Amino acid sequence: MNLSPEEKKIGQDNYKEAVAGLNRRAFLKGTAAAVPGLGGLYFGYSALNGSPVKVGFIGTGDEGSVLLTQHPPKYMDIVAIADLRPSNRKRAFDGDGNENRVGLRKKLGAETCAKIKTYATHKELLEKHPEIEAVVIAVPLNVHAQITIDCLEAGKHVLCEKLMAHNVTECKAMIRKAEEKKKLLAVGHQRHYSVLYENANDLVQGGLLGDIKFIRANWHRNNSFPNKDSWNKPVGKEDIATLKDFDFKQWGFDSLEQLVKWRLFNKTGGGLMAELGSHQLDACSIFLGKKHPLAIQGYGGKNFYGVKGLGSIDKQEDHREIDDHVYVTLEFPGKHYEEDKNDIVVVTYSSINTNAMEPYGETLFGSRGTMITELEQNVMLFKEGGDGTPGGPGARIEVDPAKKGGPVLKTSDTNAPSTAAVSTAGALGGKVSRGYTEEMEHLCFCIRENNFESREKGGLRCNGTHAMGDAIMALTANLAMKKKKRIDFKESWFDPKSDDAPETDPQVLA
Repeated sequence: MNLSPEEKKIGQDNYKEAVAGLNRRAFLKGTAAAVPGLGGLYFGYSALNGSPVKVGFIGTGDEGSVLLTQHPPKYMDIVAIADLRPSNRKRAFDGDGNENRVGLRKKLGAETCAKIKTYATHKELLEKHPEIEAVVIAVPLNVHAQITIDCLEAGKHVLCEKLMAHNVTECKAMIRKAEEKKKLLAVGHQRHYSVLYENANDLVQGGLLGDIKFIRANWHRNNSFPNKDSWNKPVGKEDIATLKDFDFKQWGFDSLEQLVKWRLFNKTGGGLMAELGSHQLDACSIFLGKKHPLAIQGYGGKNFYGVKGLGSIDKQEDHREIDDHVYVTLEFPGKHYEEDKNDIVVVTYSSINTNAMEPYGETLFGSRGTMITELEQNVMLFKEGGDGTPGGPGARIEVDPAKKGGPVLKTSDTNAPSTAAVSTAGALGGKVSRGYTEEMEHLCFCIRENNFESREKGGLRCNGTHAMGDAIMALTANLAMKKKKRIDFKESWFDPKSDDAPETDPQVLA
């Protein structure tokens, strides 16, 4: 959406005004958004009752290094790390120059790091360190399930990165193993621990946007420039030299290239929907009350990298199998769907590799207002003007909580942000936590409290069953694009006790 800097600022002020004006609880959530250590104030956990949980990190590549950088030392004691690639093991300690991956040495200091053991495989880590209580798994998608099940079998609690698994059958096997072993299984859809998203969702559930009929989500990048594609980095000399005689097939890969560039291949990754779209379909599901979708259809293609002369890297042929542009449409049930099947909410999602004008976020179009989330750092709120008062990007608004039927947005009498909006902005601070630290803190809290209850009782906010729903949406999107057909979702797919799954459904595969 093309908004001027002034309009964006007004939208952000409007959001902060609404957070402050809706209720005191929402305001407290806002104060926790960027203040270290206050995540528990909102998410219902506290300092540990006991010593930090002894943890092993399995997978220290791109996402694993982010988790290592964000891990909470007061809740986690890192005992060991494991990664097949020596370059990743080195990066875990030294970082890579990215502020999100500073490395353990900078975070913990050399003395503490000297105590952390390193291994090539998760089996070595599990065998050598029975004292480990939990593991954080951030490995290529195709081995999520097997490594998770191995760790659960060894009696460890698990936080597995998203997407949960390579197929839905594997998701169900992970859930069943966790239940069998009576261990916690958390999945890293970190928006469940983003206070920014929780505040935004509070406004949505409070009815401020009115009736939502359309959500537009997107994640756009421009990888068309030489050496820009982070998913297709050259294989490093250290890995080539060290792993030249390595048995990759034993660990689920055909070659070193497939291990390093796993996101590009169907055997090892799930494409744009798994890596990017799953986050945003998860967010849309949250905004819509965590309802399961009804149907999906879409288009995907190698529209850049698959075109001769366009997508080469240093004049070398690009071997990727995944689509580089995807566009999907989902149908969700509205609030009154059970009474009237016409009550449908449409969600569209696009992910492209040749333009970054709209990086990533979600836009919720309601009958009384529009909400835009941007880069997990900002929320903008705008009022509709159909009540005879101004609306749109230029209008400053406030919340009228006394309106019959619930709070509503109204046009502000001032052209400047209110005192409440200014104070909320001060409480929110600068850069907002994306939720990585909070999800790890809360897992450790649940472990120490022996808390295996549902989210509603203070348990994991993104457990295996919820995360499987996100995987079903992303993986069924891939099937809909591959089969070029509209697919109706089945409730049995979302039931961990049922063996039904989209990838084995005769109607989907026909």
